[in-house]
Amino acid sequence: MLTSITEGILCCLTGKTANLVLPLESSEPSDGFEYVEVKPGRVLRVRHIVPEHSPISNNDGDSGSIVHCKRKITVYRNGQLVIENLGDVLHSEILQCQDGDLEPCSTVEVELADYKDIASSPDPNPVPPPVPPPPGEHKPAPPPRRRRRKPKRTVLIDSKRMISSCKGTHSDVALFFVHGVGGSLDIWSSQLDFFSRLGYEVIAPDLAGHGASTAPQIAAAYTFYALAEDLRAIFKRYARKRNILIGHSYGVSFCTFLAHEYPDLVHKVVMINGGGPTALEPSLCSIFQLPSCVLHCLSPCLAWSFLKAGFARQGAKEKQLLKQGNAFNVSPFVLRAMMSGQYWPEGDEVYHAELTVPILLVHGMCDKFVPMDEDQRMAEILLFAFLKVIEEGSHMVMMECPETVNTLLHEFFLWEPDMSRKGSSKTDTEKAIAASDTLHTLKNSKPVNK
Repeated sequence: MLTSITEGILCCLTGKTANLVLPLESSEPSDGFEYVEVKPGRVLRVRHIVPEHSPISNNDGDSGSIVHCKRKITVYRNGQLVIENLGDVLHSEILQCQDGDLEPCSTVEVELADYKDIASSPDPNPVPPPVPPPPGEHKPAPPPRRRRRKPKRTVLIDSKRMISSCKGTHSDVALFFVHGVGGSLDIWSSQLDFFSRLGYEVIAPDLAGHGASTAPQIAAAYTFYALAEDLRAIFKRYARKRNILIGHSYGVSFCTFLAHEYPDLVHKVVMINGGGPTALEPSLCSIFQLPSCVLHCLSPCLAWSFLKAGFARQGAKEKQLLKQGNAFNVSPFVLRAMMSGQYWPEGDEVYHAELTVPILLVHGMCDKFVPMDEDQRMAEILLFAFLKVIEEGSHMVMMECPETVNTLLHEFFLWEPDMSRKGSSKTDTEKAIAASDTLHTLKNSKPVNK
């Protein structure tokens, strides 16, 4: 603590920042690690594991279920977002690889996040309630119908997507893992080892200034767009025919960006504690707006706060996980620049509603950074979304509950909707029994209502 305060004072007096990248202690530094220069002088460390695929036929990997994605998204000036699902809508639980049932076309109507405060304000000119007519008199004629509202923006989506099972034996499948602020690729160590043993090709980069990647000394190097271009270069370098993106926290935004930019290459997406479908904007009243030297003095307190808020428990096991994962081991300059650079106005509700890729949402019930209602709202906006809540997990749920997370992800990778029942109809009794069995078996799973 005293050392941090002394270094912070020297930092303020000399005007120099502390070391921008910390050395990474690894017993096997060359075990699957590569260094990729995404731009001149901008090098990212990437863990890339390519398992040896056995010489089997991959014809089953080309077959899948074709789902018709047809939506009409209308944004009104009063803040309403109306989503009309006109194509195939999937409704399924992600457990034991259960097939998805088709729901009839439906309409989802929500209010924009930015309009909540305005919509809750009282009407300046309230209309008095109608006075009931005296007995014996005719009721007055109903008022004329209001003129139809003019939409502010309308987006039409009409495409077909093939959703198939992605097995580790398929050589055309690649898994991309993207960490968030203050993390590193080492937070995915359990997932990388698990899926590489199953035969999957896995790719996990260190963001700029994190882990063993280079740390530029300019704040512009850590904006959302700069980091997104880094990940675009990594994705284009390692992408296969079918790619699955797995993001955590801030990393979810980059996965959303890539899924929107490359809809034909991104097969499925997993969002772990990513928050709601709102545009990113840095907070002006955050502690991370303080000077870097002050943050350097407060670094022990920040690390303890992250441990307390990021894990459901704060025992020796969690401290060791935090150390092994090299999480929150970044310089104050990088941390401040990362938090100040979270500006992404395009990533609003409509941007997320345009995604047609199947998405699994994983939320730790004890998460103190991301509220539960934000992931629920994300599930309402997305077309093919499944929300799974892990009660004993927090923000770093993939480190706290690696077996549970690995099982959920693997079942989602193998999941494929059964479109053979598209024309079949169930009786009300059959639907009630099926719904009762599903809720009894998976009371923690919350499927999206489309």
